Amino acid sequence: MNTAAVPAPRTAAALVARRRRTEAALHRVHAAIARLRREKAQVSVAAVARRADVSRTFLYDNLEARATVATAMAEDGDRRVRTLTEQDNEREATWRERALNAEEGLKAAQAEILAQRTRIGELLGQIRDLEAESTEETIQRISTENTTLKQRVRQLTADNRTLDERLKAARSNLRFRTGASLTSKPASPTRSAETRPISTAL
Repeated sequence: MNTAAVPAPRTAAALVARRRRTEAALHRVHAAIARLRREKAQVSVAAVARRADVSRTFLYDNLEARATVATAMAEDGDRRVRTLTEQDNEREATWRERALNAEEGLKAAQAEILAQRTRIGELLGQIRDLEAESTEETIQRISTENTTLKQRVRQLTADNRTLDERLKAARSNLRFRTGASLTSKPASPTRSAETRPISTAL
């Protein structure tokens, strides 16, 4: 009877030791996952096994370890998708803002061109009305002002053309960014009517 009773304590001790090793391994698995998250590194079976100093077999065979790693991998995937989506949204917002700024600049340039053309027309009318009774000095002054305004219109027209080209480039980039987005994006802002540079011919 004495020889039969000897294996029981040894078996119990072995089971306790095995349970302790399993608990220690599980603790290292949790710690490894926590470190990977802090470092913003990708959570995978290989990475957890390497950091926790356990075998991949342990991660697959132990139910708690397998569930813990699976949950961490799913959460890591969701986090990466959110991060990519936020980055894509930021890039799209930047291009949309550039397109809006270019469009506003184009509208302002066209409004100033129209105002200058209107002023030129008024001056030309004054020249025709005053040609018979105005002095040569007055006519020269008005002609000089008219010439200056024409030069200003030409400059504004060139600026208008440059702004229009920038707007087209910004819209093209915005369409490219929108096409590469992970989620559906609102369409890039459009103008109610296509604006074209006004001819410099007077």
